[in-house]
Amino acid sequence: MSNPEGADPAGEPGSPGRPARDAATPAPAPAPAPTRAVELRHLRAFLAVADEGNVTRAAAHLGLTQPAVSRTLAALERHLGIRLVDRSTHHLALTPEGVAFRDKAAAAVAAFDEALDTGRLRHWPLRLGHAWSAFGPYTTPLLRGWQERYPATPLELLRIDDRTAGLTRGEVDAALLRGPVEAPGLVTEVLFTEARVAAVTADGPLASVTSLRLADLAGGPVVLNTVSGTTTPALWPPEARPAATLTVANTDDWLTAIAAGRGHGVSAASTAAMHPHPGVAYVPLDDAPGIPVLLARRDGPGHPALPKLAALAREIVARHSAHQAPARRPHQA
Repeated sequence: MSNPEGADPAGEPGSPGRPARDAATPAPAPAPAPTRAVELRHLRAFLAVADEGNVTRAAAHLGLTQPAVSRTLAALERHLGIRLVDRSTHHLALTPEGVAFRDKAAAAVAAFDEALDTGRLRHWPLRLGHAWSAFGPYTTPLLRGWQERYPATPLELLRIDDRTAGLTRGEVDAALLRGPVEAPGLVTEVLFTEARVAAVTADGPLASVTSLRLADLAGGPVVLNTVSGTTTPALWPPEARPAATLTVANTDDWLTAIAAGRGHGVSAASTAAMHPHPGVAYVPLDDAPGIPVLLARRDGPGHPALPKLAALAREIVARHSAHQAPARRPHQA
């Protein structure tokens, strides 16, 4: 007997060639609608908006139209399921989620660009970031020692005004940082501890003393580098916090403000040697805790020469410390 019209030879109508399915077996769920994956252009558009703080300027930077950038940003937000940019204010601003995502996006774009840089593939430099003062008194020995031992791998020392010196954004492979670092995803190692000094106006009354205490600075404004610096009002006891503060965004502005007599500052001892200024005098601080100097890297695979950098940094600090140690007097019976 011939099959009725539309019947399946295997017994299931409407599905030629497929085996019969038991009536008790639920039908498979429909496949989800395909979603477009995030592409590099989405990340570049978001980073341009974050850097420029304005969609129009971001579009000009990217060579795109404003509607195109807005659509790309909206598509990224839909894919992530979060709002990255707050458009409700007069001035565009990143949401807390946008701030957190910015570093991840920047690191991803930097890694992609670096992977396609054929020049770096042939001659891959090791990028070492710092926000100020680099490796302090060990900076020159580190650079010279690296050049002597590993001439095939250039060591690039980059100053980047950022709390992690560009490390979380993927701009460097490792960073020399000062003070505690709260950024997630980093591995840090304390290499040495620096004393703190006061930075005061060169022709002011505090410049002529041999040492100072934190209380001596609390009466006037204290200049704080809130972007890459380590000094905060919490350095002072709660009952003796500075009467006023002035915030700046980098070391150069910090020095300029102090030289102009707008306030005093506190920094690491190496700042005096690495950042001399004719209008600023550095005076030892007797009661301020030291600042740990850290070598930081991202947690995960990185530049293959990172272990060599850490070993050389440790060696230089140890050698210098041994030379500075006071000689022991011979034992007398």
